[in-house]
Amino acid sequence: MSLWESLGRDAAYGAAVDVGQLVRRLHDLPLGEVDLPKLRPFDRAERRIEHAPIGGDDREFLWRRLGEVRRGYSDLNWQLGFGPVHGDASVGNVLLDQQGTPTLIDLDEFAIGPREWDLILTAIYYDRFGWHTEAEYSEFVDAYGVDIMEWDGYEALADVREFLMMTWMAQRADEGPKLAGEVALRLESLRTGGSRQGWNPF
Repeated sequence: MSLWESLGRDAAYGAAVDVGQLVRRLHDLPLGEVDLPKLRPFDRAERRIEHAPIGGDDREFLWRRLGEVRRGYSDLNWQLGFGPVHGDASVGNVLLDQQGTPTLIDLDEFAIGPREWDLILTAIYYDRFGWHTEAEYSEFVDAYGVDIMEWDGYEALADVREFLMMTWMAQRADEGPKLAGEVALRLESLRTGGSRQGWNPF
């Protein structure tokens, strides 16, 4: 049995600073007696690649890339320890209630894992995609207390999260011209190492 609290019909999205504050509080919680699954980052990726409505060459590229990011992930030297993680912590999963209080939503990927996992999205939204300003990212870092971009594993973990975003988008390639164009754009930038600044949030 689970209980849910309504945030109201007019709930608005939070800001990067709210993500930092909420994730900090989450990461400071003791493990307690809740039996959470272990974070398994690549479970959905295989299914998405297999069933994505894309061409054979694109599928083969994604399979090769999956092997690369898996190896990079397995070599990471985690610095922040393991504990409860949200799994998909970003501004898109923080809502403000009518009093302006931020709440984490979408707990489908709640698990036990490396704490860096909950910091990486806000970092790449700023660093790779330009979806956050420098000031917004600075507020996030101040709220959480750690800048993941200073960690030597940052680039490898950023590659992992970016790739998983690619597979999520690839499975939607037949949902209209806008999504098909986004899939093509992202594939091209991954293949060539080009800028991700043109990636659009969905």
